[in-house]
Amino acid sequence: MDYHVVWYLLVGILLIGYAILDGFDLGVGALHLLSKTDHDRRIMLNSIGPVWDGNEVWLITAGGALFAAFPEVYATAFSSFYLALMFVLVALIFRAVSIEFRSKEENTTWRKTWDFNFFIGSVIAAVVFGVAIGNIIMGIEIGPDKEYHGTFLALFTPYTLMTGVFNLVMFTMHGGVYLLIKTEGKLQADMKRYTMNAYFVFVTLFVVLTGMTLYLKPEMLANFSFGKVAATNPQHHLIKDYQTIVSVFAWLVIGLNVLSIMNIPRTIVKGKYHQAFISSSCTIAALIMLFALGVFPNLVVANDPANSLNIYNSASSEYTLETMFKVAIFGMPFVGIYTSLIYWTYKGKTKIDDQSY
Repeated sequence: MDYHVVWYLLVGILLIGYAILDGFDLGVGALHLLSKTDHDRRIMLNSIGPVWDGNEVWLITAGGALFAAFPEVYATAFSSFYLALMFVLVALIFRAVSIEFRSKEENTTWRKTWDFNFFIGSVIAAVVFGVAIGNIIMGIEIGPDKEYHGTFLALFTPYTLMTGVFNLVMFTMHGGVYLLIKTEGKLQADMKRYTMNAYFVFVTLFVVLTGMTLYLKPEMLANFSFGKVAATNPQHHLIKDYQTIVSVFAWLVIGLNVLSIMNIPRTIVKGKYHQAFISSSCTIAALIMLFALGVFPNLVVANDPANSLNIYNSASSEYTLETMFKVAIFGMPFVGIYTSLIYWTYKGKTKIDDQSY
């Protein structure tokens, strides 16, 4: 068993879990100011109230797994995106504080201030996550010393800003679908309209961004070609034994992505909101898998391919990877069970009372 590949998959699963679960949290935050009444905003906050903090555990777990399995990647990524990650951290703190403090006072100014903080924290976090993905696709200035030699502003290019906006729109759509499940009446009707608008913007950006990516980084297609364009991927020799299975899986993911995107508006129009949420979740999962397949076996892509960090040159020892795998196999099911129990406990429409946010 190649534990380097196994840990690439495990980190990917954790990031997919985070993106799906905290993605709708961030989407609800991005939609928050579109509701004008205090009652509707409380409904939106309480729809994520029991689950938002648990959702962020997936990000912490993914970070821990990355640190343990690929310490060089962890070190380089955090040094490269240090200021950006600080923005994310502050944004997530703003969100948490806003959720907890908003309902402590009934003063209108007090609540509007925390509403804005909740909104801006959600938007910043979603955009920065997207910008980070855009930078990994395009490559960053990493030297032979595995240190980042670029500037903070160099991380923000037209392409990476577009990936940031795309991520925000995707999470907004995802959050809107979640709210269709949790709300009713006029608020649900409003969310249906906003969600459909977000969907059409999402599809437009998806087409544009896909075209830009294939034009600017044609090597992203290497793992989809059954080895026919392997020369465009300098790291191909590391995965030649997996080329066929990787390419087959990649095309299956493309199929999943297309079908799930097409199914979102159909299920929304028919009022099958749970199915729409599943389709939205599959869309997010498929996009992350396509990104991972495009850069595989790299974890951090450098402008000079020789300096890229991949699953082999940045990993812990074989013994460490094997030991941690045994621990992860035991521990990860508990995370999944806990998450499932929380969502089962708080299923149904959101109601508010004196104890609500």
